[in-house]
Amino acid sequence: MKVKFLLIFALLISSFSSFGLMMADAANGQPDYDVIVIGGEPEGVAAALSSARSGAKTLLIEERNGLGGLFTFGMMNFLDFPKDKSGKMATKGIFQEWHKRVGSGLSFEPEKASAVFLNMVQNQPNLSLILNTKVENVTVEDKIIKSISIKTNGYKKQLTASTYIDATQDADFAVLSGVPSFLGAADVGFEDKQMAVTLMIHLNGLDWDKIKQTAKSGKFGSAQVTNEGAWGFSKLRQIYKPVDPNMRLRGFNLAKTEGGYYINALQIFGVDGLDPSSRKEGIERGKKEIGHILEWLKVNFPGFENAKIASFPEELYVRETRHIKSLYQLPVSDLWENKYHWDTIAYGAYPSDIQAVSLEDPGAVIVNPDKYGIPFRSLVPQNVNNLLVVGRSGGYSSLASGSVRIVPTGMGTGEAAGAAANIAAQKGLTFDQMAANQAVIKELQTVLKKKGQLVDPFTAKYPYQNAAYYPAIRELLNTRSLYGNYDNYVEEDKVAMNQSFSNILRQIFLVMSLEDPKYKENIEYLSAYNEVNAYVPLTLDEVNRILAKLPHPMAEIKVSGQKQMTKAEMYTILMTLFNWN
Repeated sequence: MKVKFLLIFALLISSFSSFGLMMADAANGQPDYDVIVIGGEPEGVAAALSSARSGAKTLLIEERNGLGGLFTFGMMNFLDFPKDKSGKMATKGIFQEWHKRVGSGLSFEPEKASAVFLNMVQNQPNLSLILNTKVENVTVEDKIIKSISIKTNGYKKQLTASTYIDATQDADFAVLSGVPSFLGAADVGFEDKQMAVTLMIHLNGLDWDKIKQTAKSGKFGSAQVTNEGAWGFSKLRQIYKPVDPNMRLRGFNLAKTEGGYYINALQIFGVDGLDPSSRKEGIERGKKEIGHILEWLKVNFPGFENAKIASFPEELYVRETRHIKSLYQLPVSDLWENKYHWDTIAYGAYPSDIQAVSLEDPGAVIVNPDKYGIPFRSLVPQNVNNLLVVGRSGGYSSLASGSVRIVPTGMGTGEAAGAAANIAAQKGLTFDQMAANQAVIKELQTVLKKKGQLVDPFTAKYPYQNAAYYPAIRELLNTRSLYGNYDNYVEEDKVAMNQSFSNILRQIFLVMSLEDPKYKENIEYLSAYNEVNAYVPLTLDEVNRILAKLPHPMAEIKVSGQKQMTKAEMYTILMTLFNWN
């Protein structure tokens, strides 16, 4: 039955792909399309549907032979939901529509997800789809994309549109068009560090009742198990010893579906997400390790005794590669402040979850927001004016991206981009012009509200907003010098040590050195200092000693004292040193 379904599905894809190209020719010198969306990820499907439903003649282009991207080819089917502190969903609209059609659960069947995406696109007037198609070239003049060249089924074709939306995972189309970007956490000094990739584990033969009992026993740490999934088991990270020295098994996110059991837990380091050969090697390494993991689970984890590998995904779950530079690079402090922007086109409401970048790195949660507004300006890239970028590679800082990157939020921005692209095409505006026009943004927000999306203004308090040293917290968050974790607690009442102060200074100077390399000398000095003096109590006298020997000094602290500081007092000192207000 499954083989028959896949055969019918493949034939449907093939015929629909040809249909898309037949509709591509325009007359009278007009563009072929109002909007072209590149990328069949969930964000791209949302953008294309939104554009077409707004009345724009729309084309969706995808390199693969189906839709759904990460959800389908990567089998990443355990959903992260953007919910505010009251438990309300922050993303509705097309995401919610799709979610209902795949069962409204914590997870979904990847094959069903792909079929639903295809059905939604196929049944949408004004929307054409071409699969197995690559964009090979982009012609840009005066910051405007004039045309694109595609290759499909062995031949090439040139297409034109008024506006374009990049929904590829890695902003490939934007970069091909000349949009500037940065890699990984380069904006805070770590260009060579990207979050771990994951190969999803797909099994069958689990005993769910035994897994529930294992969770209750606490053998692998605290865990929660429902009838559709399980999560927790954090002690697995310490207990399981990978055969591959550059991998780690973290706690499980385990989805229970009709098609088997899917586990998001294997962290694979050393993979370049932009290099096809590196990704391929990562998949093969992951497959080997999954074999070892399975044998270990059979012996050690009650409920896995009869488990078998059901299948492997075609693609890795890659969390981070490029981040495009936009008109407004959303900082993580906006998430901390639960900030609403005047040009908000979607809400975000998920912790900024920065996964580990190496075996030595435990990962971190920078902030756990209530909800925040994602500005239209963050979808508008620099240097190209008739293009929007949605998905995990959009215009966010690497730290903010830890929250915005989840797919439901990305589908919200995709829906907004589709509606905005239609408005721009109808009014003859570029996106940078839209981004500066409050009346047009208001019109866009009205359209999104009618579609069921959440864009209304809100106000919300945020942690430490009345603290005298809050400006230091804001800047330290943005430079990756401070983490709030899930409770947004910065340990202001704890005793400060030299290690805390010198580590924070090193990270601040690392970010400053991106603009002025001379500050690398300060980093070298502080590293040497910290090796000897890490656990010396931090006092005003000690702060002055540290500052006096910096190769490139900052402001002086003109008071002295030998009383040990709290971290709140340390934040106040830092605020003074760097003139933060």
